Amino acid sequence: MAEGLLRHLAGDHFEVLSAGTRPAGLNPGAIEVMQEIGIDISTHRSRHVGEFVAQAFDWVITVCDSARETCPLFPGAAARLHWSFEDPAAATGSVQQRRAVFRRVRDEIAGCVRRFVDQTP
Repeated sequence: MAEGLLRHLAGDHFEVLSAGTRPAGLNPGAIEVMQEIGIDISTHRSRHVGEFVAQAFDWVITVCDSARETCPLFPGAAARLHWSFEDPAAATGSVQQRRAVFRRVRDEIAGCVRRFVDQTP
């Protein structure tokens, strides 16, 4: 969701790539709640951070606590940020309850992305 939001809000200012420490594929709940706000992430691909270790980055942003702890160092990264979000894929309960978690996390990520875009030259 973070990749989709950053591409949507500032894709012309950044080359946006995302990966996980334990990629598990795109979650249908994430696709659904992003479509609700007009962002299609259905063609995104779940990648492992190992694909990018040799690449230089201006920013590395982790979005969950386990990723912050296990994310490899990117020697070329000028800055590293951490945004702690609940993993919506781990939500339990009814379909409506799980969807509500995805929406809340999506909106929390969107707030962080907007602040990042506004503060980054």
